[in-house]
Amino acid sequence: MAAGRGRVILKTVKEIIVQFCPFESNVRGAREFLAAVGTEKARLTNSNCRIVADVKHDEMEPVIAVTFNGRGRRFGSNCLRNLDDGERLVMKAANLTTREMLSFFTERCFAKDPQAQEMASKKSH
Repeated sequence: MAAGRGRVILKTVKEIIVQFCPFESNVRGAREFLAAVGTEKARLTNSNCRIVADVKHDEMEPVIAVTFNGRGRRFGSNCLRNLDDGERLVMKAANLTTREMLSFFTERCFAKDPQAQEMASKKSH
């Protein structure tokens, strides 16, 4: 599972639902994605992230649905509260490799994390 070796950061993620039928031949990528986001190291990046494995014998194609946290909004002087912005990433995993799904996922997480973008811009200068 070489694709799972990259660092998975769940800081901007509210929930991940991985749905698949274990008896179908096209579920390897979904299973490997679930294994990558479910590691202890990844889970430590956001203990509030809910990861659900929805395993059913229904012959449906594997689907991964990611719901992201909202951007912080200020209320009052120093009160910071995250609101769910409703953005979701839905990947139909039957024809995607684990590497492709992890790449889409990390790109989206990076785009939603202003701190990561700021650090990347500092490194490039």
